[in-house]
Amino acid sequence: MKPRLLAAALTLSAAAVTSPAFAFDWRQAEGTEITLLASEHPWTAGVREHLAEFEALTGIKVNVTAFAEDLYLDRANLAIRSETPVADVFMTLMDAAIYEQWNVGGVAPLTPYINDAALTDAAWDYADFSPALLQGASFPPGDAAAQQYAIPISMEAYILFYNKELVDKHLGGTLPATWDDLLAGAQKVTDEGAGELFGSVMRGQRSGSLVDTMTGIVLNAWGEAEAPLPYNIWFDGAWDKPRFDDPRIAAGLAHYAGLLNAGPENALSFGWEDASRYFAQGKAAFFVDASVFGPGFEDVANSAVAGKVGYAVLPAVDGVSVSGHWAWGLSMAENSEKKTAAWLFMQWATSQANDAAFGLKTGGATRSSTWGNADYVAAFAPGYVEAVSKQLEHTRPTMVFREGWGEVVLVIVDAIHAIYGGEDPVAAVTVLQEVAPAVMQ
Repeated sequence: MKPRLLAAALTLSAAAVTSPAFAFDWRQAEGTEITLLASEHPWTAGVREHLAEFEALTGIKVNVTAFAEDLYLDRANLAIRSETPVADVFMTLMDAAIYEQWNVGGVAPLTPYINDAALTDAAWDYADFSPALLQGASFPPGDAAAQQYAIPISMEAYILFYNKELVDKHLGGTLPATWDDLLAGAQKVTDEGAGELFGSVMRGQRSGSLVDTMTGIVLNAWGEAEAPLPYNIWFDGAWDKPRFDDPRIAAGLAHYAGLLNAGPENALSFGWEDASRYFAQGKAAFFVDASVFGPGFEDVANSAVAGKVGYAVLPAVDGVSVSGHWAWGLSMAENSEKKTAAWLFMQWATSQANDAAFGLKTGGATRSSTWGNADYVAAFAPGYVEAVSKQLEHTRPTMVFREGWGEVVLVIVDAIHAIYGGEDPVAAVTVLQEVAPAVMQ
């Protein structure tokens, strides 16, 4: 761990131990043993490092069972459907995954615990989480009486990364302020790069993995107009009112395709691994993707651009930079027989102190207060926290809560590929308006 990260971690760890509210009974489930089912993730590593603090505070024993992400997702889906309890608390994807888990009755509502003063420490401060972030696990979606089914633990917003050296060399040190400027600047770098350097690098393969980055860029073109869940920007308040041919959606997809066009010739084969590696190798001037890539780009052992990366919100449309966000969360198994102990663990793990402590490992703290925490800010490269926290002021969920949405994402990617290949954006979304609803039925 870097010295400044270590110092910040020690400070935040001390806060986690010394700041509980004494009026709250943290030992009300003393002697209980619970299981956390988790993905092997930097957040999970943070839990392991601090877990003894929770056990000393509460007298609750926590068994951490973790798997690589792909295997974990399968295990979690089986666990919540099991007739007998497998785990009490589990990590969940705050997107279609938690929606499906809620649909099958696998997750317990957390709102009754949040609202119970005997079960929730007043210092925990539910209001410190962004309402927009919480939407990813608030069901039924869009219902005034919706309850919370997961608490966010690690998030990402979709921002603009740029290579300062390449911007200085090819664009006179001026960061493009509009999408037209960004696309023109990216193309200029590619034209001058002689096949060795490129203006931008993006995920381009026909895959559902494009959904969040793509939606973040389209949300930017959409602006601040309403787009409530479960429909998001794609339907006008009802499943029989698709609006894939909206001019704002055409513009957003054209922005994505434009960045692909300023990239390598094989851009349509790139996944996130390829795109991020190209940027880390110093081969691209711009990269739009998840904010959680930032700390890795500053790793001097594995990145050629450490110390050379700039961070910015997406170029503003109509004066406001809007983007999307996505999150991991913690949920409680409906079939858990130890719900009080499970909630005490969830509450501790998502406290202000631990959000900051664990966030040092993820770069994706989920509380508004953490992004203003001096130790947290100091732990990251200059500009990173400023850009992400500024983008978070105007982000929205990237998901759609509807069965079959994954197939729709693929035909949206087809529209991006068509625009990349030279098709007019309006013509591409006209086709999309016909194809997408049929795919979802």
